[in-house]
Amino acid sequence: MNLVLKPIAMALAVAAAFPAISSAQSKSDSATQNVIVTAGRQVQAAKDVLADNVVITSEQIAQAGSESLVDLLQQQRGIEISTNGGAGATASVFMRGGSNAQNVVLIDGVRFGSSTLGGASWETIPLSQIDHIEIVYGPLSSLYGADAVGGVIQIFTKKGNGPAALTASVGAGSYGLRKMQAGVSGSSGVSGNDFSYALNVGHENNSGFSATNPNAGPYTYNADKDGYKLDSASGRFNWQFAPGYEAGATFTQSRLNAQYDSGPSYDDHSVEELQTIAVYAKAQVNDIWTAKLQVAQSGDLGFSDSAYGQSQIDTHQNLISLQNDIRFGKDVLQLIAENRQEKVTGSNADINKKRRTNSLAASYVWKEDVHLVSLSIRNDDSSVYGSNTTGSVAYGYRLTPDWRVNASFGTSFRAPTFNDLYYPGYGIATNQPEKAKNAEAGVYYEHDTTQFSAVVYHNKATNLLVYESTCPVLQSTHPYGCAYNVDRATMSGITLGGNTRLNDLVLRGSIDFQNPEDDTTGKRLARRAKRHASFGAEYSIAQAKLGVETLFSGDRFDDIANKKSLGGYGLMNLYGTYALTKDLSLLARWNNVFNKEYAFAYGYNTPRSNVYVGLNYGFK
Repeated sequence: MNLVLKPIAMALAVAAAFPAISSAQSKSDSATQNVIVTAGRQVQAAKDVLADNVVITSEQIAQAGSESLVDLLQQQRGIEISTNGGAGATASVFMRGGSNAQNVVLIDGVRFGSSTLGGASWETIPLSQIDHIEIVYGPLSSLYGADAVGGVIQIFTKKGNGPAALTASVGAGSYGLRKMQAGVSGSSGVSGNDFSYALNVGHENNSGFSATNPNAGPYTYNADKDGYKLDSASGRFNWQFAPGYEAGATFTQSRLNAQYDSGPSYDDHSVEELQTIAVYAKAQVNDIWTAKLQVAQSGDLGFSDSAYGQSQIDTHQNLISLQNDIRFGKDVLQLIAENRQEKVTGSNADINKKRRTNSLAASYVWKEDVHLVSLSIRNDDSSVYGSNTTGSVAYGYRLTPDWRVNASFGTSFRAPTFNDLYYPGYGIATNQPEKAKNAEAGVYYEHDTTQFSAVVYHNKATNLLVYESTCPVLQSTHPYGCAYNVDRATMSGITLGGNTRLNDLVLRGSIDFQNPEDDTTGKRLARRAKRHASFGAEYSIAQAKLGVETLFSGDRFDDIANKKSLGGYGLMNLYGTYALTKDLSLLARWNNVFNKEYAFAYGYNTPRSNVYVGLNYGFK
């Protein structure tokens, strides 16, 4: 922890100029940011949530313009990204120094991700379908099961409310980018919200730039342009058929056709599909007991056509969840039973497998005067890798109405992927889950339009699955190495964030000092920096808003041996909106203003200076 604690004094001084928990809050989004759902699988007032969290509002998403989801996530504290090229290319998200496979991604409560690679296929999730995003940091396996080591990111699609309303947007930008979106939403009934609905469709495409450069090597580099086309749709429907009783359905669908490079003379491309669908029923059984049943399915489907051949790998997940919330005054007891079935099919018969996980969980949230306590425990019993029990305890104390201190401890695990278990020449069927123990403490301040947070965390992971060239347990059948439970790592750091409003000026910022280290080798974890930060300012004048975003990152290494260095970088983006009418606004963005050359992955390009101009109709 010494490496982390050394810069605390400097970080506090800088963060004081940008005091908060998340990015700037607009009046139109206050209702969204005042409650958090993901942290406790229930609606909670933000001031009562003991887990560190960030909310990305609908206004921020509308202002994103040409940016992708991972670009937007990168601006949040505690998050780094990696991409193998521009938008549409394979992307990874690292939370608090953890790997892309060590976080859980939910879309309207439905788990989404690949059972072969681990983690979500971020490039397939379109911003055009998203209303807002909740990011909760720290171990949440005791609520969500496997893989919630670094945290949970939940994406909420658009929801209907009030009279029928139309939304639409259109825009164009550099690299031949074109974007279109349209949606309709509303609610009806005797009380005005007995039935609510929202339907949304989107399309975007660009001609792109070469994903690779000569550093990628002669067997990967291709100077051609690598573009993409992304089509998407989503829907949410809710019917309240009696007081305290409701039912609903949600779906999300996207199809990404993207070019990439894996050789000098072939037009490599992939087709990836995201699918989620869920139906649910919710009943207030009596004055204290509410029950919710959800049945869902998600799909991560991938086809690739490259110089090395064609392949198809599909992940299907069937999910059933029964959640009971029992209230005792201000306190809530939660009892959960879940079943998840994963199935992989594709051109590689060796990984065409199934597994089932049955889960039971319980949590209790207690509030009394200045004290806040949350307890949770969960058991996940897998048909393949056995039983795993995780738990969490958190305590918060209000020093004053504005100041609060938190402390927590939790355990988590990551399940071995189907590749870790079965891929020929790599997987070992007896591989076990990775385990982690996290301790953290935080200070939070909130008063009027000023917020500030400082959190110190120490996450110790063991039994990590990594590639071993010697493969000591199965050397005879794995002559080229294998995935093996052999590594240990520590992800420790301090994350600071803040925002404040000074009349028409909003200031926000975050700084992360971290030490993501492989304890087995003493090397830094690949593609993760020791320092990264984000600062922004937005000024409103009459019908216009003008904003600046800055991103900073220290150096990183592309490989676990720390031989290939990725230099640090600093980026500046400018944006502005102008309300032409009550419902119609003009958006303009200039990303990477100083045309910086930087890399997220060795041998792969990133966008240089680029612009985007669009029109938004009906966005509030």
